[in-house]
Amino acid sequence: MAPVPLPLTPPLQPMLATAVDEIPTGKDLLFEPKWDGFRCLVFRDGDDVVLQSRSGKPLNRYFPEVVEALKRTLPTRIVLDGELVVAKDDRLDFDALAERIHPAASRVTLLAESMPAAYVAFDVLAVGDDVLLERPCTERRDVLLALLKPGDGLYLTPATTNVELARQWFELFEGAGLDGVIGKPAASEYTPGKRSMIKVKHARTADCVVAGLRWHKDTEPGTAVGSLLLGLHDDRGVLHHIGVVGSFKAARRRELADELSDLITEDDHPWLGPDAEDGRRLPGAINRWRGEHASWIALRPERVLEISYTQTEGAHPARLRHNGQFSRWRPDREADSCRYDQLDQPARYDVDSVLRGEVKPA
Repeated sequence: MAPVPLPLTPPLQPMLATAVDEIPTGKDLLFEPKWDGFRCLVFRDGDDVVLQSRSGKPLNRYFPEVVEALKRTLPTRIVLDGELVVAKDDRLDFDALAERIHPAASRVTLLAESMPAAYVAFDVLAVGDDVLLERPCTERRDVLLALLKPGDGLYLTPATTNVELARQWFELFEGAGLDGVIGKPAASEYTPGKRSMIKVKHARTADCVVAGLRWHKDTEPGTAVGSLLLGLHDDRGVLHHIGVVGSFKAARRRELADELSDLITEDDHPWLGPDAEDGRRLPGAINRWRGEHASWIALRPERVLEISYTQTEGAHPARLRHNGQFSRWRPDREADSCRYDQLDQPARYDVDSVLRGEVKPA
């Protein structure tokens, strides 16, 4: 008799989350750490394992060691929701994870051996011929606990219904590179593509130098700002590019183009000319996502604005993990006073302890 195919097959949209400002009380929620990696659905049917990204694309070729690990550890017919992560020096390393998305098979093989990824499971959607989407969240969690044996590249996320413990996780686990806390209604179904969960992420502010801009791609150059390029000074006084702010409304984009026009310069700028070759981080550089330099417009680095941001990545110097959000102009701040030491650095925490589930249960 021919084998019965899995009852769920890719592509399948994962369940999503809506951002909230704080961990709520008075609600029946199952809390989990928010892992800073690549969202990944896993479909195993015998010897066939498919890693599917949030957008529905296959990830197998980039993570061969994860595919092999899951063949050794998972039940033969199962569908999971989880996250691909890379840990380095006691914390998650998103840069190292992103390097895995590389066109050269030799590079992928090298990184799979030198810095292997792991899979953190946090939900089960199907087992054998049974679809579990309509089962309550806590019941799916029980199935997950019964089925999975962590180890060899496979981990099971910690979970708790204790609000106070979730708040402790929110503060402590950031030091291990985690991104916040997820809350799932304990009695809820799994709803593909719908924002049925909540997420609480860290939010901070910083005063940054505005040292450049990019024109909005859908308008004539010089008429509307697409994004503002931000900088911070290191201990030597060197100005590094740390990221951008954007997402302005159309009218504000036009206002900014007029407001900043007098600051446009083509020389005597720390990101232009020979002074820019001293190791400072520059905008528009070639990277694994972009094969040529991205154009930008230099502004005299005189104006300061306050941004809100969630977290940073990299080191010496760091940069924004996600685009910053514009808060307000700071005419009271001098540009040379905007330094890296204002960025909040979380206390270190051992990510291996989180991966192994060696945290206080509810």
